[in-house]
Amino acid sequence: SAVVSVSQVPVAEGKSVQQTVEILTRKLEVLGAEKQGTFCVDCETYHTAASTIGSQGQTGKLMYVMHNSEYPLSCFALFENGPCLIADANFDILMVKLKGFFQNAKANKIESRGTRYQYCDFLVKVGTVTMGPSARGISVEVEYCPCVIANDCWNLLMEFMQSFMGNHTPGIPSVFGNKHDSVYSPADTMVQYMELFNKIRKQQQVPVAGMR
Repeated sequence: SAVVSVSQVPVAEGKSVQQTVEILTRKLEVLGAEKQGTFCVDCETYHTAASTIGSQGQTGKLMYVMHNSEYPLSCFALFENGPCLIADANFDILMVKLKGFFQNAKANKIESRGTRYQYCDFLVKVGTVTMGPSARGISVEVEYCPCVIANDCWNLLMEFMQSFMGNHTPGIPSVFGNKHDSVYSPADTMVQYMELFNKIRKQQQVPVAGMR
């Protein structure tokens, strides 16, 4: 799997999520990027059911079950700060059967959808992140197709991202830190989406009253 950066772009001053997405995609089109269909990444949160936690006062663990339209036959199960399991699409049916152990926190379902753009060796996906009916943020995924070693191409990726993200170009993703020279995998992309979704969820919990 090629090396990918996933990051959040803040909503532009005085603009809506949708308008900010349009500004970003317009910049890509001006560069010469071409639309190539759509994408969707979704994430459902499960917590360990009370019955399984036992009486030692342990807190329930969270598990995220994720899908990515780039990998239609796979389902990704991620634990907070833990491993990422890649299963086939039947995993969803298994989760229903395991509901005595894992409860789906339905209100927490979050997804990012948008348009894919191809520019030279880069694939860019600008997504609107929604929870329930409302748009909560913007994700930008940039993939450098020819490269599978993160450290070999980070500078190239960053230079390209600067061309349309400007000062919102992200720093190096934390998943790269433990990679060094090993091969990048789809699980690394899903971990980045999980981190982004959790960040957006937390931002929603900030009381709005105190914000100017």
